[in-house]
Amino acid sequence: MNRFFAPAPRGLSDLLARELSALGAGDVRERAGGAAFTGSVAAGYRACLCSRIASRVLLELAEFEAPDQETFYREAAALDWLAHIDPAQTLACEFTGSHPAITNTHYGTLRLKDAICDRLREQSGTRPDIARERPAVRIMAHAHGAHVALYLDLAGESLSRRGYRIEAGGAPLRENLAAGVLLRARWDEAAARAEELLDPLCGAGTLVIEAALIAAARAPGLTRDYFGFLGWRQHDAGLWERLRNEAVAQTLPSIASLIRGSDLDAHAIAAANANAQRAGVAEYVRFERRALREARPATAGPGLLCTNPPYGERLGDPSQAVALHADLGRVLREHFGGWDAALLTMDAAAAGALRLRSYRTHELWNGALPCRLLRIDLGAPGSADPEQARRERDERAASSPGAQMFANRLGKNIKRLGREAARSGVSCYRVYDADMPEYAFAIDRYLEIGNNEPYLYVQEYAAPKEIEPEEVRRRRQEVLSSLPGVFGIDANRIRRRLRQRQPGSSQYRPLHEGEAGGTSFVVEESGLKFRVNLDDYLDTGLFLDHRLTRARLRERARGQRFLNLFCYTASATVYAAAGGATDSLSIDLSNGYLDWARQNFALNGLDPMRHRLERWDCLEWLRVGAEDRYGLIFLDPPTFSNSKRMQGVLDIQRDHPELIGHCMRRLTPGGLLVFACNAQRFALDAQIGARWQVTDVSAATLPFDFARNPRIHRCYEITP
Repeated sequence: MNRFFAPAPRGLSDLLARELSALGAGDVRERAGGAAFTGSVAAGYRACLCSRIASRVLLELAEFEAPDQETFYREAAALDWLAHIDPAQTLACEFTGSHPAITNTHYGTLRLKDAICDRLREQSGTRPDIARERPAVRIMAHAHGAHVALYLDLAGESLSRRGYRIEAGGAPLRENLAAGVLLRARWDEAAARAEELLDPLCGAGTLVIEAALIAAARAPGLTRDYFGFLGWRQHDAGLWERLRNEAVAQTLPSIASLIRGSDLDAHAIAAANANAQRAGVAEYVRFERRALREARPATAGPGLLCTNPPYGERLGDPSQAVALHADLGRVLREHFGGWDAALLTMDAAAAGALRLRSYRTHELWNGALPCRLLRIDLGAPGSADPEQARRERDERAASSPGAQMFANRLGKNIKRLGREAARSGVSCYRVYDADMPEYAFAIDRYLEIGNNEPYLYVQEYAAPKEIEPEEVRRRRQEVLSSLPGVFGIDANRIRRRLRQRQPGSSQYRPLHEGEAGGTSFVVEESGLKFRVNLDDYLDTGLFLDHRLTRARLRERARGQRFLNLFCYTASATVYAAAGGATDSLSIDLSNGYLDWARQNFALNGLDPMRHRLERWDCLEWLRVGAEDRYGLIFLDPPTFSNSKRMQGVLDIQRDHPELIGHCMRRLTPGGLLVFACNAQRFALDAQIGARWQVTDVSAATLPFDFARNPRIHRCYEITP
């Protein structure tokens, strides 16, 4: 399995990740400036051929730590370059990133070139010539501090160079940015509905041509005659030919959308027609010489007006930009009611002359030039209700390819996990946990005793800051709109939460002021009953990932005194009591959770005289509380807490040695401490293993429905 990285224009990483997933790439992850993915060589070839947004596709050859330039040279020279490069061909090298010792990227490029050429001369007696343009092979090194990765550039040169644009005006719009603008404006969905597209300031026709390529499902790489992998020694020519043939076969013979471009410049129109011919979409588009003020829809239905108004060099006089934007705004207001508009502008002052309010603004970059994409809803004819238009956009998103793809994955999970749940007698379990990275949600199924229709508890992981809010909203709508149909439930049985780092102990407090009063019901697990609440807290009262941990406590509890620290709703105590614990003490700082624990005790018939609940700061209790001894202790503290009711701040990575030390002193001879935590980067202090017998049971306590996320918790059994 190969690892790849595909850079993209700034502001489009989320669209690229979605595109790569649709192309079949594996383990797609958004990264700053692009997306990482895995797959066979075919996945890299397909991305080069079919990606509309990627700037390049880089195949990782090696990675290493190089704190200084000598180590960098030595590690780079150690690779078997003869397996990748024919010394009789040409080579280009590039060094990027930030390195503690190599502070000049040009010098880094020279050292990379020296390492490769010296190694090839050692292996073959000769070395390749250097070619800056269209080399047989291009090798790139990227440094992130002392960590360096070496890549083979499968594209060879920017994938924005489709090969169709011979003529272009000043400050031309890069083809992959143009495609990203169209996809951000949802042109792919509009084209599927046979809507119209117009660029009234089309110049050399880049937006119009890219719109036609999208509507016709034509791979943008079909017009290129050069890729970086063609000179690679491991190039699979047969595979490449098959992928090209597949892409040609998938191109639609005709499209229903009318795609037009107009411009007052006759030379620009001639260039646009020639570019469309080279791109293979001349039959799908129409260009005409027309002034902006004469722009009109050609059909009665809705459409998308997408344009990149000229500015600066393209106008010859930057002061004309304000007047041009004013004219564009007037045309939109007077003649394009019911349409959507997507305007890529590089002049914020001129954009104000549109006199139109955008409902979304996206920060993008055309090479080194910052620009803004303004998305404007011109409303239905005669209507001034933007909320209605927004609701209609949400409904369209519900039937989008992304929603269907998510629903398919979820349906497969339900079948597979449902069978395992039935075999295990489990009624509450996780059915989805960010299986598709672009849909970063956790979905848990809860079934009330005596009810056959489940509730869904949907937790949305907070998106990285670089992902556009509009894209986050789209994904959320696609997920939520899919759930009722896939599960066969009413939408009012779905509860949603945003999962992000919580300050202090806020995740353990009610989400709303006043008494908790949301959806609360009783579920069954392993023959025991527990009350869950889906509305009032960030968590539901029953940690599903600790299902097997609780079962192990039950097995070990017979004849033991049981201590449950940071007990939450005391579900572990219920298990211990069911397993035959003689008595128990459960401690938590929250009165609300202790009341909840009393309800769980009552549901399961626990004697409150034998199974006591006490309100304490657990760390303080361990320091000063009664010196009773216990044969079984469960310690499951939060990762971090600075509750005002606590004495000081709890940081589990820092404080776990002290907590464990106190617990071990309270164990009876032969007793057992079960220590669990959910800190993602937790590392057990080495002194713990040196003082006591430690068994890591994290894998053994991972339920079937959390198999995709082995880092959900850490669990250790510790004995004296």
